[in-house]
Amino acid sequence: MNKLYDYLCIINHIETYLVEPKMNNPLLIDNSLPHFSKIKPDHIESAIDERLKKCRQAIDAALSSEGTLSWDSLVAPIQVADDDLNNTWSPISHLNSVVNTDELREAYTAALAKLTAYGTEVGQNVELYKAYKKLDESEGFAALNQAQRKTIENELRDFTLSGVSLEEDKKQVFAGIKQRLSELTTDFANNVLDATQAWTKHIIERDNLAGIPDTTLAMFEQTAKQKDLKGYVIGLDIPSYLAVMMFADDRLLREEVYRAYATRASADSETSKDKDNTALIEEILEMRQQQAKLLDFNNYAELSLAKKMAESTQAVEEFLIELTEKSKLSAVNELTEIHEFAKSYGFTETLEVWDLSYFSEKLKQQTFSISDEELRPYFPADKVVSGLFEIAKKLFGIDVMPASADVWHDDVKFFNIEKDSEVIASFYLDMFAREKKRGGAWMADCRVRYLKSKQELQLPVAFLVCNFAPAIGDQPALMTHQEVVTLFHEFGHGLHHMLTKIDVAGVSGINGVAWDAVELPSQFLENWCWDKDALKIISGHFETDAPLPEALLNNLLAAKNFQSAMQMLRQIELSLFDFRLHKNENSTESVQSILDAVRREVSVMPPPAFNKFQNSFTHVFAGGYAAGYFSYKWAEVLSSDAFSKFEEDGIFNEKTGRKFLESILQRGGSEDAMTLFERFRGRKPSIEPLLRHSGIV
Repeated sequence: MNKLYDYLCIINHIETYLVEPKMNNPLLIDNSLPHFSKIKPDHIESAIDERLKKCRQAIDAALSSEGTLSWDSLVAPIQVADDDLNNTWSPISHLNSVVNTDELREAYTAALAKLTAYGTEVGQNVELYKAYKKLDESEGFAALNQAQRKTIENELRDFTLSGVSLEEDKKQVFAGIKQRLSELTTDFANNVLDATQAWTKHIIERDNLAGIPDTTLAMFEQTAKQKDLKGYVIGLDIPSYLAVMMFADDRLLREEVYRAYATRASADSETSKDKDNTALIEEILEMRQQQAKLLDFNNYAELSLAKKMAESTQAVEEFLIELTEKSKLSAVNELTEIHEFAKSYGFTETLEVWDLSYFSEKLKQQTFSISDEELRPYFPADKVVSGLFEIAKKLFGIDVMPASADVWHDDVKFFNIEKDSEVIASFYLDMFAREKKRGGAWMADCRVRYLKSKQELQLPVAFLVCNFAPAIGDQPALMTHQEVVTLFHEFGHGLHHMLTKIDVAGVSGINGVAWDAVELPSQFLENWCWDKDALKIISGHFETDAPLPEALLNNLLAAKNFQSAMQMLRQIELSLFDFRLHKNENSTESVQSILDAVRREVSVMPPPAFNKFQNSFTHVFAGGYAAGYFSYKWAEVLSSDAFSKFEEDGIFNEKTGRKFLESILQRGGSEDAMTLFERFRGRKPSIEPLLRHSGIV
């Protein structure tokens, strides 16, 4: 029931056609995958209205049923309606993220408002809450299975966090806050998407792009042709931005692109002043603080931890400070090394943030005789994907097979996952950047594993989305090693969702998993991108399929922890900023001042004053990571410790792989995350493997 409402945070609008009859609405076709090619903007609101009507009817029927309360009389019929609602909403939300248009955005926003209102309505339904509480206290509760009991426990917690116990006037205030937050976070994400796509740089002469690799130049040239322009066009998508920062010899170009990227959706932007997110941030924080106070929390950070493994706000800060203290000296040394190298390279000016990636890349090339561009020909996308599937087979005994489905773009591929020749799950893979597609990489559920009845098992289906550089001309898409790591990360999320054996929707797959544990499987799988035997499986030259040369392979592994302490501090900076921002109860302290204070404490090279990173921090202001960005670092502790078990037993040890599958991936949110981790590892997690894997002593 509540899983859907957490999912609403994601983002995006819809197109006007003649409204078709409900019976022809592709969003209302049950027991099938989404019919993406048939979905039109005008289908959306009517489909959501229909699903919400069925949900309300299911609740009314469950509450009016006579006899003893049971899972089958109360929870099951409501979950059937909720799952149907989710199956209608998931493709809508997904399309809004991957093929965004003004019309789609408008319809999405209208539907989201209704879903938000419904979520608050259900969360504050006192009679429904009493029914769940009565079931929880009944003799029949003990007879329920673990997943069912955990679902009821989660529901009761979520009722409380939805304000079910508030007085009526405060309930109305709470509902208004939820509705307003839905609007604000959606607007924030839309502004970031629009601001990112609003800026481009048109360059005629190739000489002005000296240093940038040929593969990236071809991408810039292809973008220009798509816009009917000669020469090259640079955008602010991640493949373009990183290429300029790392390789462009023209320092002024690097500064210009950095400034455009760092000021997106702010008043300092040249192209997106009208998309300024500053006021939205302030109101979002104000609404979240009011929400926390209504629920008797001191601040939103405390409210956020109610659904996380972390025991207290103090524990979170102590964890982040400990990591800072253990990493700071190494980071200072890394920065000093860059300064010295730049001088030796003949650089006489003051080193700025737009110089860091450029000289870091050259230092990396000199130190390890390796660069991302040198590696790229050995990581053609098809080879990486097939190798990823082979590694998953070795670890978890699954087969990933191509299959057919209706998709939203020609780039999208669809696969089935089989175990013992039986299909157990499916997923869509959308790997490449394009216009009207939200930046970043993510996994989202399309369908959740769910036993609707004794005769009907719904199999899990996932969306896996990335934004890698696409194929250029006749040359296939070639990936950097960092993009390979990103793909493994998202597939790890996907496996968590798809390999579950839990049949109760509320705790199946990633549902019900503590937010600071949900990154465990994703970061865990990244480790195989740094293993010599695994790298041989996922690499091969795109022209000859020749393996990655031994020298390059060794250099790649040697460079694994290059500037890892600086990267660690960057993640801690974001985590502390997010957490202290939501822990702050002093409304007179500005967002910028909190960020500046964190940077003075953590960063070894704070960015310039014009940097408005917070204005595009979608994880926190438009996603589910508010007061929870620290989850990445905590989950990395878990994932590093879990991987150390494979280091002890063998990187492809079938017994250990099966234990991880059975202890973590298959259990979903049916048990507490710490219980599952200790079951796999045999003890509580240790921070030591993370520091060791990061090369930090």
